Amino acid sequence: MYEMRNYPVVLINTVLSPLSFLVLITFVSRGDLLGEAIEGSFIMSMFSSGMSLQSDLSHLKNDFKLQDMVVSSPTPWQLYLLGMATSELVYSIPALAVLGVLAAIYVHFTVIGTLEFLAILAMMFVTSIAVGYTFATFSSDIVQSFAFSRLLSTLFSTVPPVYYPITYIPLPFRYLAYLSPTTYAAELAQNVGGYLRLSQSAIETDWIVLFAVSVTLFVIASRKARWREV
Repeated sequence: MYEMRNYPVVLINTVLSPLSFLVLITFVSRGDLLGEAIEGSFIMSMFSSGMSLQSDLSHLKNDFKLQDMVVSSPTPWQLYLLGMATSELVYSIPALAVLGVLAAIYVHFTVIGTLEFLAILAMMFVTSIAVGYTFATFSSDIVQSFAFSRLLSTLFSTVPPVYYPITYIPLPFRYLAYLSPTTYAAELAQNVGGYLRLSQSAIETDWIVLFAVSVTLFVIASRKARWREV
């Protein structure tokens, strides 16, 4: 919150980042994909929040040596990660608030659908946190972290069909989209919003894939991330 209070441009950037794609998709589709674009903006915000953890952790580790101090204390890496992840979520509140207003107007969820959509966003956040933390512990420079963060955010939240239905992708290339976990999240979100009809087996498969990816990434983070120098 320090940056937003002292540098308003940071607040503007935080809000405009997910909304820029929403506006673009809405204009191109003449408003037909507004609902999907709003859901996609939520997914992008949550994924980008987790990925931002990478650059912040790298900055604190390499420039302020904060990780060294935490390692020498009784604080476990899980608690440190939880605290930092919470700060990233707070940082995204302005964008999420704007999207929440748009969703209340244009996207019509049931009560169960709202809970399911929140679960999807939470899964995306957890997944991106695992990726961001792992890369941060290996990063040796903040510039390198920024490059990785932007590259991964683009690959996972803008290239896959997050802002539009996967049916818009020609079938020969559609299978490539399923290499990204955000594709499964977008499918589930669009199904909850009524924009895409998924069979029960497809819904179960998407949830299984998301859960499996999140667990796998956290296992990798816990075993391969360099929490302390050896």
